[in-house]
Amino acid sequence: MDLTFSTLIDLIKNLSVPEKEEIKFIIERNIAEENRNAIAKNYINSNKDLKKGKLKFSGNIDELRKML
Repeated sequence: MDLTFSTLIDLIKNLSVPEKEEIKFIIERNIAEENRNAIAKNYINSNKDLKKGKLKFSGNIDELRKML
């Protein structure tokens, strides 16, 4: 079954309130999981860059501006 976004929205509108709440819960949980996965991936990549000496740290505002 090939659904368009608007068809999906129409189907959701016809659900009961508890069903809509369940969909909302599932979507929010899925978004949180995707965000956690992205954070974990960034952490792993940053650790790799740190070990390779590619990361630079500075407390000097002028140096930080130059890094941007």
